[in-house]
Amino acid sequence: MRSSPSLRLALRFALREMRSGLSGFYIFLACIALGVAAIGGVNSVANSVTAGISTQGQAILGGDMRFQLNQREVTPDERAFLDGKGRVAVSANMRSMARLPDGSDQSLVEVKAVDDVYPLFGTLQTAPVLDHDALFLEKDGAFGAAVAQIFLDRLNLKIGDRVLLGTATFQLRSVINNEPDLLSDGFGFAPRFMVSLEGLAAAGLVQPGSLVDHNYKVALPDGASDADIAALRDEAQREFPEAGWSMRSRTNAAPSLSANIERFSQFLTLVGLTALIVGGVGVANAVRAYLDGKRGVIATFKSLGAPGWFVIAVYLIQIVIIALIGILIGLVVAAIIPYAAGYALQDILPIAGKGGFYPGALAWAALFGLLTTLAFAILPLGRARDVPATALFREQGFEQRGWPKAFYVIVAAALIAVLCLLAVFFAYDRRIAVIFIGAVAFSFVVLRAVSGLVQWAARRAPRVRSTALRLAIGNIHRPGALTPSVVLSLGLGLTLLVTLALIDGSLRRQLAGNLPERAPNFFFVDIQSKQVDQFRDLVQKAAPNGKIVSAPMLRGRIVAFNGTGVDKLTIPPEGAWVLRGDRGITYAKNVPENSELTSGSWWPADYAGEPLVSFSAEEAGNLDLKIGDTVTVNVLGRNVTARIANFRQLQWESLAINFVMVFSPNTFAGAPHAWLATLTDTSSTPQQEATVMRDVTRAFPAVTSVRVKDAITIANELVGQLAVAIRAAASVALIASILVLGGALAAGNRARVHDAVVLKTLGATRRTLIRAFTLEYMLLGLATAAFALFAGSLAAWYVIVRVMTLPASFQPDVAVMTVITALVLTVGFGLAGTWRILGQKAAPVLRNL
Repeated sequence: MRSSPSLRLALRFALREMRSGLSGFYIFLACIALGVAAIGGVNSVANSVTAGISTQGQAILGGDMRFQLNQREVTPDERAFLDGKGRVAVSANMRSMARLPDGSDQSLVEVKAVDDVYPLFGTLQTAPVLDHDALFLEKDGAFGAAVAQIFLDRLNLKIGDRVLLGTATFQLRSVINNEPDLLSDGFGFAPRFMVSLEGLAAAGLVQPGSLVDHNYKVALPDGASDADIAALRDEAQREFPEAGWSMRSRTNAAPSLSANIERFSQFLTLVGLTALIVGGVGVANAVRAYLDGKRGVIATFKSLGAPGWFVIAVYLIQIVIIALIGILIGLVVAAIIPYAAGYALQDILPIAGKGGFYPGALAWAALFGLLTTLAFAILPLGRARDVPATALFREQGFEQRGWPKAFYVIVAAALIAVLCLLAVFFAYDRRIAVIFIGAVAFSFVVLRAVSGLVQWAARRAPRVRSTALRLAIGNIHRPGALTPSVVLSLGLGLTLLVTLALIDGSLRRQLAGNLPERAPNFFFVDIQSKQVDQFRDLVQKAAPNGKIVSAPMLRGRIVAFNGTGVDKLTIPPEGAWVLRGDRGITYAKNVPENSELTSGSWWPADYAGEPLVSFSAEEAGNLDLKIGDTVTVNVLGRNVTARIANFRQLQWESLAINFVMVFSPNTFAGAPHAWLATLTDTSSTPQQEATVMRDVTRAFPAVTSVRVKDAITIANELVGQLAVAIRAAASVALIASILVLGGALAAGNRARVHDAVVLKTLGATRRTLIRAFTLEYMLLGLATAAFALFAGSLAAWYVIVRVMTLPASFQPDVAVMTVITALVLTVGFGLAGTWRILGQKAAPVLRNL
């Protein structure tokens, strides 16, 4: 019964002490608000996009269900089955070359052929607005086409002009402003070129083995539930087990986009969590500085008989109230972020344009903020509880005290453990989350060790004649020095940015320099078997110094391993991409170029036994496959099972022809297929490359030519955009580091005041003190920059060399910018905080010594 009044009394004292305002807690508030806003905002945006995909699933997919077949159309029985379920819209997607009538220029395009039912849901928005017949039907010897504006820009065309696609002529009648089912089609490297199915047939692009996707989108009767869709999926699988179609429903209209949003939001959440944890150091500094200023009050409480828990309760209540204010600020910002992001992304990602309020994401962020506050505040509170009143009256503060009792350390560790477990539990990829959190924890330990090493080196530094330098070195290792706080606060943020900058730089170097030098000049797709020899002769004539490599290619989808359907297996994330959709496959008598056998043996050239397959060693390891296992692929509506005969090491980075699976030639004997070819000519000029593309397009209009340098340029632009987004996100952690740095410097101002006054009393000039402080901050900044460069380079090297299998390179610009950033931040914030101290009157301070 006595505890309740005491708790009320603690609350009264806490509220009374807070009347003086939030002075000293602004860094605390900023750290918590920043981390909460980052986590809550990122997850709210992710939920907004996911909700948009879910609520607009019919329009995004173009139906309630989509059945996709590669390289073949449905059979009459399959079409009858689909027609019996609802309205069906038919479309076909493929890449091809659109060229000017005089053959002077051409462009790769993403062709989409639609029927007169398209779209079942949503609206195709074009300018000018035309109906299906006016847009696509043949008129005056030309079919109609609707194209993306970028296509007009590339070839300097306008509405009404004519182009050639395959063997047919098309008139450009409209510009596509919005394609309702674009997101479900996936990312395209080329501009859209939309025609009718009749126009595609007239173009003659669809040949046996052509890389074309046939889509059948079904609109079920009104009121169809998700259960009805699931039942349709099961029925289709049961009725046509070897159809080989890829089925997608409105509830999962854009799985690749959803997965990428999940991955990116996980990364940003972990960055936000890092910002919170770094901010936790700021919380600890702010609490310690606040309690240091209240040491007289705490001593009075203890002298009057207040129990230790009462002292903790008074200040824990204040800290929690202030944390809740910071959390509230962060939640307000996080709630606004989805609307701001939706406005910014409305042209790129229309489904994110509506924003939304997501209490779950905000509650998660608030929980993280509160746990971080408690975890980092408990140790300073425990230390204050254990210090006797007499010591508080005598000492400057808590700097001389060691660790608090084991109970407080255990509570703090438990809170941090809960924080990490929650982050792992809610992560999209838990393995990556564990690695990330482990790396952050390891970084804290290493940074603390680095600060100790810097102090050790300062203690053992030889005596120097310069007074300012001697004072600076002494300040680095003296009791209560700023060294641990500065190194810890700034080191983590700088290390993260160095790592990202080095990875980005290495990727750009590969894309802009090394890859184009090693990569082929061209990829040629959809070469008919009967045209292979003619094609080789033409290309060899146009590029006499070039090397031509060709391979047969089919499309197939892995449906089972060892007789078990892949949908029933647990597939690790790193191997899931192999099973995602149709995969390019080939057959060969001999080991392909750019491949090296790692285990097993190759089949004889005249092999005629059971079907065998060679599997990529890395992907086989990710999928836990072994030699002798069986792989079932669906090719052209037929399931084919082959036994793994060997594993190969592939050189993906060469950008040459590589296949995850290479089958024995007898596996697909008689199956219709096309060929894939590359041309490599290191001495070719842009004019010669233009000639090759023009000659191939004229002689073989159905062959798609892809200039590798153009694809690399697009990839480089995407990497640049992604790098900017990631760096902007990672800067949240650096901002938190800067806030903590400012808080740490502010927290040390009390000791600085006493030092400055005593030194000035003993004859030190302001100039000497400024030089001493500047040198101290410069030494700390250089030490932190050196660690960030070392740790960031090591992390980047591991990612680049071990994960991406690319060569790493030293980048002096990153090193210079890191040193400059560290010096500017430490010296700038340090002098800004100590400038006022240098003008402090000596008498008031000396009276209280």
